[in-house]
Amino acid sequence: MAKRTFTGSVMVMLVVFSFSGCMFWEGTDPEEDVEDTLYPSIWERHTLDWKTEGSYSMSLEVGPYSAMEVQEARITVDTSGVWESGPESSEVHLSYWLPNNTIEGDKVPVIAVISPYFSYGPQGSESTPTNVIGAARGEFIFDNFLPHGYAFAQVAVFGTEESSGCFDYRGAGEGLGIHAAVEWLGTQNWSNGNVGLYGKSYEGATQWEAAAMGSDYLKTIVPMSGTTALHPLLYKNGSAEARSQIMHMNYFSSTVDYDQDDFDNICPDIVEGLFAGPVTYIGGEMDPYMQNYYDERSHIDKAFDNWNGSIYWVQGMQDWNVDPHQVFGGPPGTNWYQAYVDAGFDVRGILGQWGHHYPDQVNSHQTVDPGYGFEALENMTRWDWGQDLFEWFEYYLQGRGPKPSLDAQIQRNDGQWRIEDTWPPKDRQPFTLNLDDCENDGVFVGGGLPVVGGGQTVIVDCSHINPERSIHISGLPTLHLSAVPTFDGGQVFIEMQDAETGMRIGHATMDVRYHAGGYDPQTVIPGQEITMMMEFQAIDAILPAGHGLRFIFSDQGEDYLAPACGNACTVHILPSLSVFEAPIIERGPDTILTVPMA
Repeated sequence: MAKRTFTGSVMVMLVVFSFSGCMFWEGTDPEEDVEDTLYPSIWERHTLDWKTEGSYSMSLEVGPYSAMEVQEARITVDTSGVWESGPESSEVHLSYWLPNNTIEGDKVPVIAVISPYFSYGPQGSESTPTNVIGAARGEFIFDNFLPHGYAFAQVAVFGTEESSGCFDYRGAGEGLGIHAAVEWLGTQNWSNGNVGLYGKSYEGATQWEAAAMGSDYLKTIVPMSGTTALHPLLYKNGSAEARSQIMHMNYFSSTVDYDQDDFDNICPDIVEGLFAGPVTYIGGEMDPYMQNYYDERSHIDKAFDNWNGSIYWVQGMQDWNVDPHQVFGGPPGTNWYQAYVDAGFDVRGILGQWGHHYPDQVNSHQTVDPGYGFEALENMTRWDWGQDLFEWFEYYLQGRGPKPSLDAQIQRNDGQWRIEDTWPPKDRQPFTLNLDDCENDGVFVGGGLPVVGGGQTVIVDCSHINPERSIHISGLPTLHLSAVPTFDGGQVFIEMQDAETGMRIGHATMDVRYHAGGYDPQTVIPGQEITMMMEFQAIDAILPAGHGLRFIFSDQGEDYLAPACGNACTVHILPSLSVFEAPIIERGPDTILTVPMA
């Protein structure tokens, strides 16, 4: 699949130097190619001065332009064919700020945040509307990019703020409104036709919704822990997160004003959303009845088929809200990150050991716990994020500057950064561990099988590994767990630890009805042995020499619900027939990326 690129000429570069504040960096050879010397190398950034006193990062140079007064627009969208009931037409409301170079007729690209969070929350304490620069993500874009000749827009999805229509939680109606906004931003007389999207969490999900619609004006997206598909967000191999039961209604209750106008926001999908969680959690194999609901809210696969843009993927490796599986998971055998790379999309990644945060969100980074990013804290906050993103947007939205390298910046659990061609690395090798060689500690029943569930846990200690050198796990480990369910239901949650220190390394979870992996449940026959094809969340971690692994098996962990069948559905596990496999790599000190620090 061929992808659109831009070629910057020397003349364009000279214009950039004159008008955007960029310059040759001290110590470069003036006879070198201009494109090679426009920005300092990422390997040299730690030697430069960065603004670290604020709550977010800034690019190295300040642009010459200033913002004009905010303007607002309402875009009418034909919604007669998207909802079974509801308004025939609806309006998307947005606000936007232009740089003052547009007065002279310059055409500029636009960076937009599309969100349900404008005027969000209970009455009397709502968040700000679209015509006020949003805290954090809005301020970051406004301060960094508008002075360099970018427009900035904030868009409210249907049923929120002043946008009318149904609040269609990540559904087809919401996508239609988002598409209308992108098309409008790309066709204004001040626009150069290039639109980029930015934002975290739901504001990352809206980017995938936009990409799924395939607008030619959408040139790049920068989703930060953005939801790519709803079902794998709320269920991991059938294991239900607690929020899966209330997600849809929670959003709806926080976006409405509780007056008679709210009837315009209520569509059949609201009711369908109320049942989606319980049906999947309790029914398991009844899940196909909700298939249309979840298929409609899967966007990454549609974007893959319909869109032709670039992706700067940002993901917290310790994110429990929108976990790494949204990037590195997919149907069995699918890694979405690599699938997009292999299909010819321009893809870049920055993958830190933070949680549900921005790369430069220093105040939030300081809240990480031991085993959940704390060990990487000192080297975590990326004060060069503003510059990194500036170089990306300059190329894909302004059509100037060198093409960014298409690679992945990855942080290991001890804080060390490096750059890989892709992630997980292609040169990874399997490290295989037979649990039959490990020690078991748990409740045993007739036949000598340890039991998981009903408050009972099993510990499998593999401290004997004792490698002569450290093991660097980089990717998605697997455990093929032999088990005997006692019920058509049940669940196994695994926490993997450093056996020497007890530090958490990663986790996996699975409902026994999903033992084949993926999203399709099967009826389980009690007493029949199965192999649970468990896959851990993405891990980049170092196991020091002399340290082993410990696996703690239970029926629930973290924010996952216990199995719906309760204590009646214990699972007998057979460690002696189970095999753990981890992808490992070797990297020398020359691969370490030193990043700017406060």
